[in-house]
Amino acid sequence: MSSFDVAIVGGGLIGASIAYELSAEKLRVVILDSQHPGQEASWAAAGMLSPGPDSPEALPLVPLMKESLRVYPKFVAAIEDLSGKSVEFAREGALQIFLAPQGESERDTLFSEYRRLELRVEPLSLDAARRLEPSLGPNARAAAFLPNEGTVNPRSLTAAVIAAVRRLGVEIHTGRAVNALIRENNRCTGVIAAAERISAKFVVVAAGCFSAGVAPQDNLVSQFIPTRPVRGQMVSLRPKGISLRHVLRSDRGYIVPRHDGRAIAGSTLENAGLDKHVTPRGLQQILNAALELAPALADAELLETWAGLRPGTPDDLPILGPTGIDGLLIATGHYRNGILLAPVTANLLREWITTGKTTFDAEIFSPLRFTREKLPTGAALSS
Repeated sequence: MSSFDVAIVGGGLIGASIAYELSAEKLRVVILDSQHPGQEASWAAAGMLSPGPDSPEALPLVPLMKESLRVYPKFVAAIEDLSGKSVEFAREGALQIFLAPQGESERDTLFSEYRRLELRVEPLSLDAARRLEPSLGPNARAAAFLPNEGTVNPRSLTAAVIAAVRRLGVEIHTGRAVNALIRENNRCTGVIAAAERISAKFVVVAAGCFSAGVAPQDNLVSQFIPTRPVRGQMVSLRPKGISLRHVLRSDRGYIVPRHDGRAIAGSTLENAGLDKHVTPRGLQQILNAALELAPALADAELLETWAGLRPGTPDDLPILGPTGIDGLLIATGHYRNGILLAPVTANLLREWITTGKTTFDAEIFSPLRFTREKLPTGAALSS
């Protein structure tokens, strides 16, 4: 039986980033993925790095998102240096566009909320917005500039993090679905993957929307990870005659520019189970929103369409930290913010595993908030 300090279930950006932090601490780490790592939600994402809440439910996330954005430049620099790969990180800011007749009122509400949350926001006239992005459409009623926001190419970033952890000696086992956890009394001591028993001092479940299926027959484990898939469809365009520099975003959709001139447009929020098909309705929704933001994209070349499965949770907040089972930690449920939250999630898991506590208060994201069954005597109830 193979033995490691830490076994990470899931090889997307979250799992690979955790492996990076732990291997830097000289721990022996293995990543187990049911397919080739990085091919699920990480591969499908747009790559916006926005610390602002996209819904009232996301308000508790703001401090965590701000912290992750703060450390992102250092994280990117370290990954690029170790892997030798560019991740296309940019910090050009974003334009929030308000399209409704009451757009100015909506903009003022956003100003008040962002200032209360200590997020940078700048007033911007429509003329100034069009100077920044001349392709901005005529339906805009108001605009705001969010100067701290950034972008990254998620596919490039995930590939770079995986290359980095390989260089650090992390073992990556592909095509190895974990279908059970090994428990001895109230301690998790490893996993069973493709009928092989793998021993580990700590197990981290970071399998995105598939996390709930890691131990489906173990009611005590499954209550900590009630994830569900939320489909998001996406479109890649190559503009003709225009060049976008900033993220354009409205309450109907967004456009994210890439370094090579492409424009990534999205997205949908669909409860479609594990179905990753793109649909005419979904693509129409995305393209309508994109063309309203930048009508000149009507002549763009349609390069690619795809769909990914975000990991949703009952309260749409991440599930992070120790469980009621010693040695078992969860890092999933990042929903629409997994790319942004990868560095801070990795830091938190490193601290929990190496010191038993964290410098950032993440109690609100604890897996224990979903506890239904009585925990065994002596179970750990906090970090």
